[in-house]
Amino acid sequence: MTIQMNRRNFLFASAAVGGGLYLGISPQAAEAAEAGQLNAWVVIAPDNRIRIMASNPEVGQGIRTSLPMVIAEELDADWAKLEVVPTIADSKVYGRQVAGGSQAMATQYELMRKVGASARGLIVQAAATAWGVPAAELTTAKAMVMHAASRRAAPYGQFATAASALPAPDAASVPVKNPKDFKLIGTFQPGVNNRTIVAGKQAYGIDAVLPGMLHAAFEKPPVQGAKVKSADLAKAKAMSGVRDAFIVPGTDEYEGLSAGVAVIADTTWHAQRARTALNVQWTDSPAAFQSTATWEKLAGEAKGKPPAMAVHSSGDVSAAMARAAKRISADYAYPFIPHVPLEPINCTAQVIGDKVEIWAPTQNPEPGRAAVAKTLGVPLENVTIHMMRVGGGFGRRLQNDYMVEAAWIARAAGRPVKLTWTREDDITQDFLRPGGWHYLEAGLDAAGRCIAWDNHFISHGRDGKFARAANIGASDFPAGIVADFRVGATVLPLIHTTGFLRAPANNAFGFVTQGFIDELAHAAGQDPLQFRRDFLGAPRFIGDPAARGSYNTGRMRAVLDKAAAMAGWGRKLPARTGLGIAFHFSHLGYFANVIEASVAKDGTVKVVKIWVAGDVGRQIVNPAGAINQVQGSILDALNACQTHSITFADGAIEQRNFGDVPLARMDQTPPIEVAFLTPDYPVTGLGEPAYPAVAPALANAIFAATGVRLRRMPLDTALLKA
Repeated sequence: MTIQMNRRNFLFASAAVGGGLYLGISPQAAEAAEAGQLNAWVVIAPDNRIRIMASNPEVGQGIRTSLPMVIAEELDADWAKLEVVPTIADSKVYGRQVAGGSQAMATQYELMRKVGASARGLIVQAAATAWGVPAAELTTAKAMVMHAASRRAAPYGQFATAASALPAPDAASVPVKNPKDFKLIGTFQPGVNNRTIVAGKQAYGIDAVLPGMLHAAFEKPPVQGAKVKSADLAKAKAMSGVRDAFIVPGTDEYEGLSAGVAVIADTTWHAQRARTALNVQWTDSPAAFQSTATWEKLAGEAKGKPPAMAVHSSGDVSAAMARAAKRISADYAYPFIPHVPLEPINCTAQVIGDKVEIWAPTQNPEPGRAAVAKTLGVPLENVTIHMMRVGGGFGRRLQNDYMVEAAWIARAAGRPVKLTWTREDDITQDFLRPGGWHYLEAGLDAAGRCIAWDNHFISHGRDGKFARAANIGASDFPAGIVADFRVGATVLPLIHTTGFLRAPANNAFGFVTQGFIDELAHAAGQDPLQFRRDFLGAPRFIGDPAARGSYNTGRMRAVLDKAAAMAGWGRKLPARTGLGIAFHFSHLGYFANVIEASVAKDGTVKVVKIWVAGDVGRQIVNPAGAINQVQGSILDALNACQTHSITFADGAIEQRNFGDVPLARMDQTPPIEVAFLTPDYPVTGLGEPAYPAVAPALANAIFAATGVRLRRMPLDTALLKA
């Protein structure tokens, strides 16, 4: 379970938009503060026990290890002896508490350095006062303060109470270490919870237990937007172990509380068993029109028409195409796909009067707090959220629909309730990664250089606007690379919920752009690696260097060259075996992949090995976690591009369980070699940027092995039979 600390006991910290950190404490809070509480993240007890607060959601990305490592480094604590303690959700104290966008390191690395250095400074100041010596004469190491001249040494705990009463230092003037002096940052460290996970003792959201807790199942419509027409509540209530069954009317808001039928029982098994007896009849839904076959037809019809909206246009694409020596066109497509985290969606809630307490495996607690408060009509500050360890999220748990459901059902039940979804719920009620189509044309000059690029992008939305995570940006690659460049879009109608999936948009766009660039290389009769190097051009920033979407072509070329060198690009390979290369810039990270794949005569594809080069700035905090993140991204993307697809018929999702969207097994996992470049740029995140270049690298390897170009995900290996 998480530890909830009284809000008065914190020295409040907040990050300004410009990146400054401000530490402060009121006299009243100082009087109430826990002895040795130096700021919102650091507590040092008189016996020298050190606690570092982990304030970000942990979804397996290792942030509850890496950010505390940053604090511990600057604090000069003994990493082997301190305790990392997860906090509750409280953005007023901790600022951004989100596992998404690979933003934790980008926004908090320097801040956490200041947190640790400020806490160390308070200890040193208190020790200097106690010993009557200048603070400049003191050194620290392993949670000890030393004064060489007098040969004195004492643990931090001896000064912690006095330090906690001192005024907070000016964060802007607090010195941090020169990276060459790092002792902890940059070393391989296991996750702080690894032992408890391996031993089966880690408390995930699904493990939450409260006194008097009941269990809930929630039957929702197969077609989103439908309401309950009738349900056999009496039959469900009569079953053993069942305490109640009732209709949830839902709200009329898009993405609000869904209508359905809740079953409350002694165990999850009893609740799910009774759910099968409900025989729910549903009203018609406005989403009944949804059909994969219909969307495919509409997308095909849109191909021959001008885009419904302009996204980006630079230069004169028509004129450039007219003077091109060669014009190449290709159609790419990708489906809806689900998140399928291994831990089923769940949430535990308790409602007492107008107070709500929630234990949730959430990636983004604050919007969940707001949604619960709004739906239940309680004050926002009355909703407390315990951020439980998350058994996989990949973006699904950025939305908190399950949190609202659990809170509503718990209030109706009058008891603490744990809501657990089935795998079928997970898939059919997912906030899916949107599908899309790209109708591409490019022009090459006589030297094989790309001089024009035109993309008619088709995806989903409502009222002519893109659905969540379905849009394409005006600055998306290769905007800024090709002078005569145009992107237009058409939106097909959709009501089912969509959401962000690891490397949102990029997870699909990488496949399209890098696959098409490979086609251009071959059309130009050039080596795919050299074509890409020439395509990127001289090292420079594309876009405003201060803007999040801008990127450095030199950094991209560096990872491209590194991955190629690792793989031995250009070496001779056996028959029906090929090397494919791809790169992508995503979430401030630069990654390039080379995949070696062999294709049997029956079309079976074997990924022999993957080489990955990445650049996320000047420092890798925890190489063990970083390598895990990259390998996880690679495997996630490799699995999705080969086996995952969600289709609709009569408004409903047709896939139900892992048999329909299988996950990769151990024997399908290829060796993955990872290398990091560390140029002198700010530290950024790793959860997502290694993902987008995987699918195109594989498709390009397949082409190199067989001469067959696969332009649709999931990759159809039936087309590869010799």
